Amino acid sequence: MSSFRVHMAAGFLSLSTLLGGISLHAQVAEPPQDTQGPITAGQPKTLTNASILRMAGAGLSDELIVQAIAAQPGQYTTDGDALVDLKSAGVSERVITAMINKGRKRLVTEGESNDPPPPPPISEVSELGAYYKDRSGTWQPLETEVIHIKSGGWLKSTATHGIIKQDRNGRLNGHGSKLTLQAPVEILVYAAPSVDIAEYDFLRFRVHSDNREFRALTGGVFHSTGGADRDEVEFHPEKVGARTWKFTVDRAVGKGEYGVLPPGTGNVTNGGKIFTFALSE
Repeated sequence: MSSFRVHMAAGFLSLSTLLGGISLHAQVAEPPQDTQGPITAGQPKTLTNASILRMAGAGLSDELIVQAIAAQPGQYTTDGDALVDLKSAGVSERVITAMINKGRKRLVTEGESNDPPPPPPISEVSELGAYYKDRSGTWQPLETEVIHIKSGGWLKSTATHGIIKQDRNGRLNGHGSKLTLQAPVEILVYAAPSVDIAEYDFLRFRVHSDNREFRALTGGVFHSTGGADRDEVEFHPEKVGARTWKFTVDRAVGKGEYGVLPPGTGNVTNGGKIFTFALSE
């Protein structure tokens, strides 16, 4: 009887040892647990245009978005197309200005430029041309018309330093522009690269029954003496952005037909375009 108990006890010990080994093996085979602990906050997230669009789309106030721009690092794209996309998506000019200013601060901090920052661009304008500000404060394109050269009309040649320059009459079909504005009118010019506002001309047209005319000096030379400047109107443009100028046409100019003439020989000698409007009292 005692022998039987001894054998049973020995079997029980062997089974316990086997099960213990299996349990130990199972514990060893378990995958290691993450011992790194909870994730802690690191560097603030870098905001982008997409971040601003998400915040604006979620209905956050301008105040909150501007505070986020000031507090967090940012990598913003603020070229003409990007600014138009932001404005079209409902981002306010206050927020857009904060993005532009943040980009300037980053450039100075990184030592990329120590020069004074240029004036902010006009966000609503992204194409070359001339514009007027409507009653809602939005820049709208001026009417574009084709210039023709009056065949058989007045023509004058003068010699200056051996160079022959010719005064000619530019002609526009119709007695008036389709666009009529009330003074004062804000005009904006967005020029091509390397073109200065001094190369533009602001003209008053001489109105006839079926056309409008102006006299200018060909060859890309304006503001000249000798009669070619008789239709020029003095204006005082102010630079408001890269390749962008603005000036105001006030009531003192008087009612009539006007045009903003871009630079270039082809604008007069070979035909071209001019931006026109009528000014009412």
